[in-house]
Amino acid sequence: MRTAMGVWRWRRNPLRRPTDLFEAWVAFAALVCVLVVAPAVGWVAGLQVDGTLQQAAHEQAQERHLVPAVVLRPAPESAAAVGASASASADTSAQRTAPHRTRIVASWTAPDGSSHEGTVPAAEEPPRPGERFRVWTDVRGRLVGQPLDPSAAMFHAGMAGMAAAICVATLVETVRRLVVRRLTHRRYIRLDRAWAAAGPDWGRAGAGS
Repeated sequence: MRTAMGVWRWRRNPLRRPTDLFEAWVAFAALVCVLVVAPAVGWVAGLQVDGTLQQAAHEQAQERHLVPAVVLRPAPESAAAVGASASASADTSAQRTAPHRTRIVASWTAPDGSSHEGTVPAAEEPPRPGERFRVWTDVRGRLVGQPLDPSAAMFHAGMAGMAAAICVATLVETVRRLVVRRLTHRRYIRLDRAWAAAGPDWGRAGAGS
């Protein structure tokens, strides 16, 4: 709204000051940046982020595999505490949905044919020996997180593009406000000088007032 009012200062007016016209040009430039430049920057940023995330999602889909695992036994409390750092890269989505899930000792076979055994969160409560579930691993059988979903990558790219556009628009509006504030300050200075020159003779007879 204030930007539109600044553009309105273009109208012809005998009282229009040079600073009013300059403020109108500043408001017009800010309006163009907000309506054109900011969306363009957001679009480009979103495309770049989407390209990077889609490539990462494709690489993760090629490198990570969902393999069957078998429950061997519940993990002892001490083993769970010690193995927490070793299995920190286990199925992160399962950990987010159930951060206090019981931990178990399970075995699985990697895509390269090697056998592995480790402590992982239980797929079901309570875990029972012999039950089967699936875990994400790399080719060598090391536990990894679930690969990035392409739709999730697109969503994050859209949010990044929107954030970039909002940042540009905010920066433009901040610069416009600083310029207008500076212009207003200069107007007050000129008004004070004019009043200081004319004020002593204001209303006196024969002073030309």
